[in-house]
Amino acid sequence: MTGAQEDQAETSNFLGVAGLVALGLIFMILVIQFNSVGKPLIILTEILFSVIGVLLGFSLFRMEISIVMSGVGIMALAGIVVRNGILLVEFTDLLISQGVELKDAVIEAARTRMTPVLLTAMAATLGLIPLAVGLNIDFVTLFTEFNPHIFFGGDNVAFWGPLSWTMIFGLIFGTFLTLFLVPVMYLIMARFRARVYKTKKAEEHGDAKEGAIAAI
Repeated sequence: MTGAQEDQAETSNFLGVAGLVALGLIFMILVIQFNSVGKPLIILTEILFSVIGVLLGFSLFRMEISIVMSGVGIMALAGIVVRNGILLVEFTDLLISQGVELKDAVIEAARTRMTPVLLTAMAATLGLIPLAVGLNIDFVTLFTEFNPHIFFGGDNVAFWGPLSWTMIFGLIFGTFLTLFLVPVMYLIMARFRARVYKTKKAEEHGDAKEGAIAAI
């Protein structure tokens, strides 16, 4: 029992460090791509939302969490979720650069990118379901005896099941939040930045005016 707990603690520490390194690399790449700090933070919050969805899914269906495979599943999930966020943010930037108003650009980006985001999540989810339920097919007997010996379960479910269900729960929960929360956070960030810029510009104008009066 003591050895198993030590192995579990060691694995948890390793996955924690690996997760932080992965998030750091993703953040640096996004900062270089968007030349901004706020937009990568918006995209990275999707990973947090997807992890919440994973925990809710395991809690609702009363499933056991494997630290190793669930941790690997969260890292794999992060790539898909971040990609969906990039689609929304990048298309919103494109519309704004073309002269579309901020609010209209956010709404149009969410509506236009809804189809690829949903298709990505559905394809990944449906592809992981056979692995999650442990679908087994004997292809040798399928071609020799025309009997595939299809059955569900088996030893592989204990290994691959937590990883698959982690990605399924995270994708389902994170996709819907992506379509709603990312545009809202983008709108809030843009308005906040515009307000700060306007205040700073007003202060600079006031300082320049005071300097001119003092010179006179």
